[in-house]
Amino acid sequence: MLELPEPGLHRTTQPCPSHEDALPAGVLVYVGRSANGGGVFVVRPGSNRRNRWFWGEPTIPLRSPSWGQSLRRLPPEGFYTLPEDLTFESGGRWLKNAIVQLGYNEQGQGILFVAEWHERGTENVLSFSDRGLVIDDRLLGRLIWAPILPVQPAADQPATT
Repeated sequence: MLELPEPGLHRTTQPCPSHEDALPAGVLVYVGRSANGGGVFVVRPGSNRRNRWFWGEPTIPLRSPSWGQSLRRLPPEGFYTLPEDLTFESGGRWLKNAIVQLGYNEQGQGILFVAEWHERGTENVLSFSDRGLVIDDRLLGRLIWAPILPVQPAADQPATT
């Protein structure tokens, strides 16, 4: 039986044989399993909305177990807390346990977006900028998952993107 990577986000560490242009080294990919039993596939990001990737075309069947094993598994996009203070050369600081949103750039590098509370806002919500801080893999692996409840819009309200 072929040992293929688990579904989820990965960073390529070497080009995919026979697909070097579409899947070079050092890019973000999603590994998935076809719902119709068509096997495991790899796809590059298509578009980014609200600091989350939505996957594009084409999907490429994953047929090389050795290349699949070369992929670096990445934590899922979503909400986390910081394991330590982050102090910036410019003088700013994000505090330990701050809520952050984890996203990725097209090279598969983690990007953090810190939660912001707008004092003069009218809604009781946290917001996240579309500009974040690229982080190294050491911090990426130490982020702490923050189980924030996703809420679907009511049937009579339109969904927002």
